[in-house]
Amino acid sequence: MFDVLVYVYEHYWRGDVCPELPLLGRKLSAAGFDADEIQQALSWLAGLNSAAQHADLIQVHQQRVAPSYVQSPLSMRVYSEAEQQHLGAACLGFITFMESAGVMSAQMREIVVDRAMAVTDHPVGLDDLKIIVLMVYWSAGIEPDALVLDELCDDNIDRIAH
Repeated sequence: MFDVLVYVYEHYWRGDVCPELPLLGRKLSAAGFDADEIQQALSWLAGLNSAAQHADLIQVHQQRVAPSYVQSPLSMRVYSEAEQQHLGAACLGFITFMESAGVMSAQMREIVVDRAMAVTDHPVGLDDLKIIVLMVYWSAGIEPDALVLDELCDDNIDRIAH
């Protein structure tokens, strides 16, 4: 499924230029992807679209109703046991790193966690989580800056710490 998501990211630079899911499915099939992978990816993308729309509604609702519903910068996210087991320490550490660096908002974090929990692999691999984060940026129409993109796309195995 992640190969399909990477293909979609590379060929449709923003979520709003991506074709509707049925047409996208046909294009992915023509590109040679397996029908099961395409179905998993389309289902995952439908969930991403739904989560992104839900987050937009929450943000609009918070701005109209009361600022007291907006997450405080002093608040802390506590992960459930199921989330901890499904995501694993490396993924949770990466999410915390991205959020503390100021490049992932609380709403984006919740979408990332939601979409990671939708993946059947247990625990989710860090490389797969990075693709999920990239797709959340993509769906929001946000172009990650060069350092964030480097962190999401670079293979850390060959890095040498100085």
